[in-house]
Amino acid sequence: MNASDFRRRGKEMVDYVADYLEGIEGRQVYPDVQPGYLRPLIPATAPQEPDTFEDILQDVEKIIMPGVTHWHSPYFFAYFPTASSYPAMLADMLCGAIGCIGFSWAASPACTELETVMMDWLGKMLQLPEAFLAGEAGEGGGVIQGSASEATLVALLAARTKVTRRLQAASPGLTQAAVLEKLVAYASDQAHSSVERAGLIGGVKLKAIPSDGKFAMRASALQEALEKDKAAGLIPFFVVATLGTTSCCSFDNLLEVGPICHEEDIWLHVDAAYAGSAFICPEFRHLLNGVEFADSFNFNPHKWLLVNFDCSAMWVKRRTDLTGAFKLDPVYLKHSHQDSGLITDYRHWQLPLGRRFRSLKMWFVFRMYGVKGLQAYIRKGSDGLNEALLERINSARKIHLVPCRLRGQFVLRFAICSRKVESGHVRLAWEHIQGLAAELLAAEEGKAEIKS
Repeated sequence: MNASDFRRRGKEMVDYVADYLEGIEGRQVYPDVQPGYLRPLIPATAPQEPDTFEDILQDVEKIIMPGVTHWHSPYFFAYFPTASSYPAMLADMLCGAIGCIGFSWAASPACTELETVMMDWLGKMLQLPEAFLAGEAGEGGGVIQGSASEATLVALLAARTKVTRRLQAASPGLTQAAVLEKLVAYASDQAHSSVERAGLIGGVKLKAIPSDGKFAMRASALQEALEKDKAAGLIPFFVVATLGTTSCCSFDNLLEVGPICHEEDIWLHVDAAYAGSAFICPEFRHLLNGVEFADSFNFNPHKWLLVNFDCSAMWVKRRTDLTGAFKLDPVYLKHSHQDSGLITDYRHWQLPLGRRFRSLKMWFVFRMYGVKGLQAYIRKGSDGLNEALLERINSARKIHLVPCRLRGQFVLRFAICSRKVESGHVRLAWEHIQGLAAELLAAEEGKAEIKS
């Protein structure tokens, strides 16, 4: 395929992708195939002679699509959201074309420097404490990891190295093995399974803190576990607080847990992978209060902020905590600017060596949507739509609702009032509301198509 072919086939692929996304609602969201369905449909060996692009694209539809779970279907409600937008897809195309392996500043200066700036942009959107930003001379900063699982593991390993060196400095005869067998990490019993996996990989004990009635980790339960373990001669060193758990989107109490970690000199990692995107909206920012006590913070723009996978944003207050744990400098990776203090080499912030130019996706999305556009996407249901829906509900006179405002947001209230109400009445009311909402959204989409 030469440049001329690429131009032609590229346009065809963009058309195919656009058609796929525009028509995704008509596809069965979950595939009706059995394990091993694909192998009989393709040859046992690669072709000796080239296949045509037309044949490959036909096979995508004939062989691949029947086995695809359509994560961007409006009927997909499993697992968690995965972000997608046309600006991010275009940026991914450019990333593939540039094809740099940005393990160091010298390997591609723009790849490193844009990531540093984009992480500062995003940190400011979240109103993170200044200590988490790189700025021009900050001690902290952000890095794009592949997933929240990687971010948790990186934080745990950095915390493990930090506490081990501190204890060995105080007791020079103490071996690393002696320290490791006493280290204990903690997380809520609602934390993601990746936290437990991080403990397994890191070779440390991980203890689940019982959550309260709202599935949140509270100070009393954590403090009790810490005191018990310290009395047993163990060394608490790492706590993961979750903001938006996978099971029910519960929030650990940062304002309670944070001060304990600070007083006990325990690394606090905040995992907001699921819910973190919402914090760019001022009305949701209070849910992040207490992050000032954290040593590291992570959330996934690739879940809810229109940046396609993979893009997991992680910040640390002291980047030397990461580089001190992972820094290795073979001569073939060294360059003349690495000790200047002006730049960072992201290979020291992560587990792999190589890394893609992922910050391009953030740059494209942030610029083409703007902060206000991203906030509008998070809010989605506007006050105007909610007010119009209430008007339709009350005009139909089948049910009657009144609204309220919560932190400036127009909200429809549904209260169970009559002693004669049964579950069937609630179900019929909900079906009625759903029907009117669907009509309203269809009308709004029609208006949008006419304008475009």
